[in-house]
Amino acid sequence: METPVSCLNDLLRPLTALLVAASLAGAPLAALAQTEQPPKRQTQQPQKPPAKPRTTTTTPAKPTAPSVAAKTEALPPSQVGIGTLAKQAFMVDPQTSTVLLFKDADKPMHPSSMAKMMTIYIAFEEINAGRLKLDTRFRVSERARNMGGSRMFVELGSEVSVEDLIKGMIVLSGNDACVVIAEGLSGNEDSFAERMTAKARELGMTGTVFKNASGWPADGQWTTARDLAVLSWRTIEDFPKLYRYYSESNWTYNNIKQDNRNRLLRTVPGTDGLKTGHTEEGGYGQATSAIRDGRRLIMVVNGMTSMAERAQETARLVEWGFRESANTTVFRAGDTVAEAPVWLGSQDKVPLVVAKPVQITAPTGQAVTPRVVARFDGPIAAPITKGTKLGTAVVTLPDNRVVEYPLEAGADVQRQGVFGRVTTMIRHYLFGWLS
Repeated sequence: METPVSCLNDLLRPLTALLVAASLAGAPLAALAQTEQPPKRQTQQPQKPPAKPRTTTTTPAKPTAPSVAAKTEALPPSQVGIGTLAKQAFMVDPQTSTVLLFKDADKPMHPSSMAKMMTIYIAFEEINAGRLKLDTRFRVSERARNMGGSRMFVELGSEVSVEDLIKGMIVLSGNDACVVIAEGLSGNEDSFAERMTAKARELGMTGTVFKNASGWPADGQWTTARDLAVLSWRTIEDFPKLYRYYSESNWTYNNIKQDNRNRLLRTVPGTDGLKTGHTEEGGYGQATSAIRDGRRLIMVVNGMTSMAERAQETARLVEWGFRESANTTVFRAGDTVAEAPVWLGSQDKVPLVVAKPVQITAPTGQAVTPRVVARFDGPIAAPITKGTKLGTAVVTLPDNRVVEYPLEAGADVQRQGVFGRVTTMIRHYLFGWLS
């Protein structure tokens, strides 16, 4: 039985596949290097990093760029939702699996530093499984120390704790931290990248292939906006205690203080993650999560032209999502959806309840009444333990999407005594009771 979270791909893929079929005809070529640079080191000159890949395409001089406000007057359209400056965009309410914004969200794009979310996911998974601890220390190799791009400035030969490496990847976007984790967990980065791709398939990220732990440009490394939204939600859902690291707005390591490049943490109420990224060819992107009054939205955008444009556009889209849509609660957690007949039980019926709230997303101010059908195999034989899954609530939304929620026993039902069972069976076979 799938929940609304696991339905994120299955329910929406048929619709959006039709919308974006034309856009999938051609894929971009190789990405260029990440250029989100950290501040220069104050205490010691780092070794010279490897040269970044460069494009051979020349671009003529451009006139002064118009402001973001001017650009929004004629925004490129989206297949679902409002127009946006982003080349790829995907916004979803994960609690209801409702897509609010879709623009080429299944089109291959460069993951850039947003790939680090998978490296972090695997590290979180190892911690939850008890195979890794926050105070576990990994040694810094020469390869890690010499990584270019954004860094946390680890020292060659030093040992760095897993907790510091997690902060280094999230807050500082450290490419060097990613290599240390990859080598510490898998021996080398290539093997770790294979593990990342395998985990992506396991999570349902069908359009993603990783080639390294940091998102450093590499041939054959791709993802989609939808896939990164799936990864974002699974991170929040699977690791609620560790997810807190994504909300840190700045951090100091090796006497160098750096701000989190996710400006929405400081400017948009409710923002608590996740990760920015940039390649010269793919543009500026960001995976964002924000929660207000118990409602969470997840958004992934890519293809902006500057950090400022990315910050303003992501803020505008998040505010639009919360302002123009709202959730209606159909059933609260513990509400009875139906009653099922009980066979040979101390009571004739057992309530079927939902463990989590059943909600639907609709435009703000619009009243929506879904159709709800309870499915179960009955009568249900006693004894029955409260919390046992007994059926499914099938919710059909006004747009004909179907979302399913598990139904559980809302009470314990004891088995009848010998005399009661005999009486019930006689009544059933002679008079058809419960038939």
